[in-house]
Amino acid sequence: MYPDHAPHVPAQRAVEVHQPTPNPPAVATPAPVVPMQPGTVPAVASIVMPDGRVVTGYAIEPARPEPVTAKPAVSRAAVNVALGGVGFLAVCGGLLLLTSFIAALTAFITQLIILAAVIFGGWIAVQLFSTSGHQGAGTTVNIHKAVIKRNHFNR
Repeated sequence: MYPDHAPHVPAQRAVEVHQPTPNPPAVATPAPVVPMQPGTVPAVASIVMPDGRVVTGYAIEPARPEPVTAKPAVSRAAVNVALGGVGFLAVCGGLLLLTSFIAALTAFITQLIILAAVIFGGWIAVQLFSTSGHQGAGTTVNIHKAVIKRNHFNR
């Protein structure tokens, strides 16, 4: 990918080093004393910071949230009883569905057994009462041809 015959020279860059310059120490000037009556807040407030800087600004009252209506406290016992009741109802509903499913399955299997018995019983009845295998000693009367068969005698 790279040719082998090309000479490799590392890149050289000029590096500048920046040294931080310290700030001159702040000279603490005392805030002017403003005569005021006790219990009043001045329109402009001045605060001396720990490093000696003086910050002056307007005093702002903190925003007060609207009072929240008190919610009735619900005891843990009431919550546990309610959750227990919901769980109990869920278990009862599941057992009811399981019982219904088992009853329906039992009825279905019973119907299949009865259907098999009817079909098998019908097949046995056809085998017993059919006359195709032998000729019985019964009487057959054909009125149209005036043929009477009785005990293998034709008239």
